[in-house]
Amino acid sequence: MDLGKPSLIHMTQHITPRRLVSLIPLLTRRARRLARSRAEAEDLVQDTLLSLCQRLHDGSRVDDLPAYAMRMLSNRARRGLRVQATDELEDDHALTEPDALLRLDCADTLAAIAKLPKAQRQLMDLVVAGETSPRALSNATGLPLGTVMSRLARARAKLRFVLSD
Repeated sequence: MDLGKPSLIHMTQHITPRRLVSLIPLLTRRARRLARSRAEAEDLVQDTLLSLCQRLHDGSRVDDLPAYAMRMLSNRARRGLRVQATDELEDDHALTEPDALLRLDCADTLAAIAKLPKAQRQLMDLVVAGETSPRALSNATGLPLGTVMSRLARARAKLRFVLSD
C-alpha cells in the first residue's frame, strides 16, 4: 500500500455518505443564489456532489468538507456563467446556416418556372421578384386583369403538377 496517498478506506472513515447528504441543504441554498432557475440549482448541486464523490474516490484528502464543497459549487457556477456569456448572441450577430432542403425546393421551383410558356413565365418572374398583386401585374405588363388572372392560374396549376412529382 502507498503510504504517501491516503486510501479510500481511510477516507471513508472520515467522510461518510451521511456527511455528504448533510451537505445538500447547504449547497442547495447557495446554488439557488447562484443559478437562474431552480432546476439549474439542482443540477449544480448534483454535479458538485458527483465531482466531490469522484475526488474522494480517487483518494484526495479533504480537511474541511463543507468549505471545500462550497468552493467547488461556486467554481462550477462561475464556469457555467462564463460559458453562457459566450454562447448567447444578439439577434443581429447570430448566423444561421441555410436550410439545404429549402434551397433545393427553391431551385426546383425556379427551374420549373423557367420551363413555363413565355407568357406565363414573364408573369411568374414578376411574382418571384416580389409583385403579387394581379392589378399591379396588369399595370406592369399592360395586359387586361382577366388575362393576368387566367395566366397566373394556369402557371400555378402547371407548377403544382410539376413540383408534386
